[in-house]
Amino acid sequence: MIKLTDIDGSLIFNVRVVPRASRSEIVGGHDGALKVRIASPPVDGAANVEIVRFLAKTFGVSKGDVFILSGETSKNKRIKIANLSKSSFEEKIK
Repeated sequence: MIKLTDIDGSLIFNVRVVPRASRSEIVGGHDGALKVRIASPPVDGAANVEIVRFLAKTFGVSKGDVFILSGETSKNKRIKIANLSKSSFEEKIK
């Protein structure tokens, strides 16, 4: 189960990133976080750019609505997505 916090129409949740995958995709849950494989390597912020792009595309929001709150140099990140409801989130990760 992924732990979600809903604050003023924005969702905050943890993401566990696996870089250098063959393709970017959502794997499922991992210790309360959303586990995501990213095709980019963790070099010069490429994985962070890819995670923002991938999450924006997956959840149908703009890249400007996706924020990395913490963990920019870690595999464990805290993400905030504006203009996203819990029901939309749960529907998209199934």
